[in-house]
Amino acid sequence: MKLTQKFMATAATLAITVGGAMPVFAAEKWDMPMAYAASNFHSENGVAFAECVGAGTNGEITIEVHAGGSLFAGADIKRAIQTGQVQIGERLLSGHQNESAVFGFDSIPFLAPSFDDSEKLFKAAKPKINALLDEQNLELLYAVPWPPQGLYFKKEVNSVADMAGVKFRSYNNTTSRLAELTGMLPVTVEAAEISQAFATGVAESMVSSGATGYDRKVWESLTHFYEVDAWLPRNYVMVNQDVWADVSDANKTAIRACADEAAARGLEASKAYTQFTMDGLAAGGMTVQPAGDALMGELREIGATMTSEWLEAAGAEGAALVDDFKAMQ
Repeated sequence: MKLTQKFMATAATLAITVGGAMPVFAAEKWDMPMAYAASNFHSENGVAFAECVGAGTNGEITIEVHAGGSLFAGADIKRAIQTGQVQIGERLLSGHQNESAVFGFDSIPFLAPSFDDSEKLFKAAKPKINALLDEQNLELLYAVPWPPQGLYFKKEVNSVADMAGVKFRSYNNTTSRLAELTGMLPVTVEAAEISQAFATGVAESMVSSGATGYDRKVWESLTHFYEVDAWLPRNYVMVNQDVWADVSDANKTAIRACADEAAARGLEASKAYTQFTMDGLAAGGMTVQPAGDALMGELREIGATMTSEWLEAAGAEGAALVDDFKAMQ
């Protein structure tokens, strides 16, 4: 077990009983940074996963969840896991498209705009994602989609022309490119900073799910949410491979079972949270409605451009992924 790659488990101690010496092994503690608020369904799912792991490994492995970017900012979580600063964590992999365009497969506009399509797309992409993560000292445990992405503004928007000059929160290559193609100004803002960015005017718009807006109470600064169902990005829970290699086979089986439960539970939570958060945004005072036909037509044209650009960047691997997905339709 390398000190530079993981936290060391506490040394085993001996408990002396009437019948003789009995070894008592201390639990190995894993830290799990997550970028989103503790009240977000991804974070709540992470806590449930951690509790399952503790029970499934009979306390041999315990996981402490650090939500809201409190341990590492979202952009730093993946690197922290890779380098062994933490053992496990959750990250939106589309935020790392600069490493590989394939990481952005779940953010291709209008390719897979429903939960059913999202599951098929992930099935097609998973072998390629696993291969990429394997090269980066990471082991994928589970992934959960966000609800469909919509557009937030602090004014009424009926066309792309209405977006010109608006400061737009970006979090990956896709959102930055969307801003450019619509004439908006991309501003990088981490999830934990959303409320402050809107309150101070650093950003005036974003594309995100109803869940993000609801969690951050964006109705305090923004006025409109347009349902466009652009894509369903995923959060991924990953473990450092050096840490994983030291886990016993029995505990790996238990952790995998907890991961499968978390993936299924997270998917259902995402589905349920979709309408709940739409209602919550409306209750907060926002206008919540589908985007108009004219705006959707313009956005789909932009989406076609972005899809072509992604396919060019992702090359043969990306094309094969999309072909595999389309074959499932």
